[in-house]
Amino acid sequence: MRKQDRDRSRLLNRRALLLGGGKIALLGALAARMYYLQVVESARYRTLAEENRINLRLLAPPRGLITDRFGVLLADNKQNYRVVVVADQAGDIVSTLDAVGALIPISEADKRRVLREIKRKHTFVPVAIRDNLSWEEMARIEVNAPELPGVSIEQGLTRDYPFGETAAHVLGYVAAVSEKELTGDDPLLELPDFRIGKSGIEKSHDIELRGSAGTSEVEVNAFGRVVRELARDEGDSGQQVVLTLDMELQDFVMKRCAAELSVACVVMDAWSGDVLASVSCPGYDPGAFSAGLSTTAWRQLLADPRGPLNNKAISGAYSPGSTFKPIVALAGLEAGVITPDTRIACPGHFELGAATFHCWRKGGHGMLDLHGGIKNSCDVYFYETARRLGIDRIAAMAKRFGLGAPLGIEIPGEKGGLVPTRDWKLGTTGVPWQQGETISAGIGQSFVTTTPLQLAVMTARLVTGREVQPRFTRPDGVASRDMPDADPSHFPSLGVSARDLARVLDGMNGVVNEQHGTAYAARITDPGLQMAGKSGTAQVRRISQAERDTGLRKIKDVPWKERDHALFIALAPVSTPRYVCACVVEHGGESAGGGSAVAAPICRDVLREVQKRDPARKVPDRLFTAENNVVRS
Repeated sequence: MRKQDRDRSRLLNRRALLLGGGKIALLGALAARMYYLQVVESARYRTLAEENRINLRLLAPPRGLITDRFGVLLADNKQNYRVVVVADQAGDIVSTLDAVGALIPISEADKRRVLREIKRKHTFVPVAIRDNLSWEEMARIEVNAPELPGVSIEQGLTRDYPFGETAAHVLGYVAAVSEKELTGDDPLLELPDFRIGKSGIEKSHDIELRGSAGTSEVEVNAFGRVVRELARDEGDSGQQVVLTLDMELQDFVMKRCAAELSVACVVMDAWSGDVLASVSCPGYDPGAFSAGLSTTAWRQLLADPRGPLNNKAISGAYSPGSTFKPIVALAGLEAGVITPDTRIACPGHFELGAATFHCWRKGGHGMLDLHGGIKNSCDVYFYETARRLGIDRIAAMAKRFGLGAPLGIEIPGEKGGLVPTRDWKLGTTGVPWQQGETISAGIGQSFVTTTPLQLAVMTARLVTGREVQPRFTRPDGVASRDMPDADPSHFPSLGVSARDLARVLDGMNGVVNEQHGTAYAARITDPGLQMAGKSGTAQVRRISQAERDTGLRKIKDVPWKERDHALFIALAPVSTPRYVCACVVEHGGESAGGGSAVAAPICRDVLREVQKRDPARKVPDRLFTAENNVVRS
């Protein structure tokens, strides 16, 4: 018995020892694991814990400002409150949107947009449900925040255009990133409040205006709700872009053009190439695109026959009409087919084979030399000059003066117009060029088309004899109240005789400042501010002989869309030309007078104003502001 007790005791001791050893080994392993987790891997798990508690969010940087040449703000940023949802934290998105919709108005279109954006973006990226919340709407969301997981209020910036439609076509607008534009690995493009340039300067300078992203470090609770912001880096705002525009002049031109239904007007400093004003009227509100344009408003803009979305100053292609005659005159002088003293008879019509081409003056002008041909805008004089020249020599001169190809400006959407040649027509239509087409091209009709900007550049080159290039932004990028004087000599010479240029400009002076000139009624009478110019009327449709005979072309009898375009180009002051202006009034041509009666008075008023302001040389003593369109000392 004693032996059995001893054996049993030894067995129990061995089992107790094994059990104790196992416990010690288990405790040791647990201690080692705890040491590994809490000491060796402490940094890693501390980081993971912090990541559960702290979120790092990207912040859209403030977009760069856009100012005029004197520093007047044309595009700024203002505060905007919006409600956003994070799909990762919200759970059922449809139910969440319904819950938010019970608190603030949300359209079905907004709901569909949110669902689309959630599908194409990362689930941790906030998606804007609605922008531009009122204080009451924001308060309702905040009060109900505990029942809205993943929903929060964010404060951001939205683009603001203080002058509204006044410079809309130059500035352009910004809008949300579309699915096609959501390319690459730039996380900024996915932010709910991030906007990119869609047109104008906003588009062409988009990269510089964007800036670099900031970050917000926020503490969140177990539901993902933001508890507090721990740190914030606003990032770097975009670069400032300084335009050549003089906003006070731009505002003046816009208001002056508003008297007509549809107008494009460009004002330039011929010595520097600075575009001082560029108006396409009517305009549109670029701020509406930044906030989000409704479908109804978009359709209204598209349906407007005056084309408010179209920047007519750079993309409106019009037959130049008689404003093209100075180019034909220069080509004729250079080729030697006419001289300043060449006299051509105008009986009121021009015969070419079986075709008859009429002069705008039914009874004709009689015998005219170059000065009289330009002053009276005699069609027959230029029919004959064009016949002697041929289309190719006319085209060669036109292209030297900036017509027939894009000028390469900073604003996208520019059209190049068209200056036809024999080769162009044969290659495009397969039909040889006809001499009758040369006759029509001689007065700026036929296939010839130009933009208002090209007409302004053409006039600037007439003034300087140099290859003036237009620009919309200041090359130094600095807004200044001190405008250094310019010298056109840095532009390459056109190689055109200075004497020939002077003769053509003398004819343009006669148009405005000599009795019986076609624009004499629109002359500037202020001493030292006189302008010279050339009028033009471009047919929208062919006028039949029956209409000519019966007088049915009276403006009241013709639908607006079928009326001729009225054009005028001008330069001032006549003594030392510096400023040029080109104006096209769509369907503004009358049965008599044409560009002289409609477009010339606009150029007169604009050039009088620009000379009084003299923005290319003088320091303005007042600062223009958007508040009620006033000037501030």
